[in-house]
Amino acid sequence: MAAPKVLTVVQARMGSSRLPNKILLPLAGQPLLVRMVERVQRAVLAGTVVVATTTDPADDAVAACCAAHGLNCFRGHALDLLDRHYQAARHYGADVVLKIPSDCPLIDPFVIDEVVKFYFDFAERYDFVSNLHPATFPDGNDVEVMPFKALETAWREAKRPLEREHTTPFFWENPDRFRVGNVTWDTGQNFSMSHRWTIDYPEDYAFIGAVYDALYNQNPAFGLDDVLQLTAQRPDIAQLNSHLAGVNWYRNHLNELRTVDPTQTRVL
Repeated sequence: MAAPKVLTVVQARMGSSRLPNKILLPLAGQPLLVRMVERVQRAVLAGTVVVATTTDPADDAVAACCAAHGLNCFRGHALDLLDRHYQAARHYGADVVLKIPSDCPLIDPFVIDEVVKFYFDFAERYDFVSNLHPATFPDGNDVEVMPFKALETAWREAKRPLEREHTTPFFWENPDRFRVGNVTWDTGQNFSMSHRWTIDYPEDYAFIGAVYDALYNQNPAFGLDDVLQLTAQRPDIAQLNSHLAGVNWYRNHLNELRTVDPTQTRVL
């Protein structure tokens, strides 16, 4: 029996009201998106990695960046990310789909492998696996894994706008229908609301740029522990975006989400 075909989808677009064109900002001499995909590709279990952008003309720049750097690129719906993920999975003939947002340029490949391995080890037990429900890793290590058949079910049945826009809420918002598995950080700690390693604001870019400046040249494969050690030694770096810790997309949908509460986000 052939091994399941794994597709990792990195969703990316140019539009960002808080930090325009953030995915193409320079990071260690290359566009941020390229550096992030580099990290994802280091994961042994990531399979085929594809950047899924939109058909909007503004995202021609994303497609051009992918072409220039030899990255797989798929273009789909601008706002219906569930459809974009589904169509990309169909196009690549995926059996298993990983969802990773493009605002995670510090994602640790070992975390990706840990979540994917958990999915395969317990594939008969779970329909959807992530490290986000509840989250414990530093924010910006987001990994969600689902079989294509489950993704197809969500694509066919999900109706609420937030389910289409954010791709996966249909799974974890319907625990009576889907068996949801979660991977927690093996340290027993929860840094999800205190350590912000994602990019959405200029201060995030300053933080991530400082981390890359300090670590990338010595070790391009630096990981989660290296970042923690750096920020412990250099509190000036940690403080660059510490006031934004805990801010995420949940804050805009607390009145709609059934399984997320105010302790899992923070409003500015």
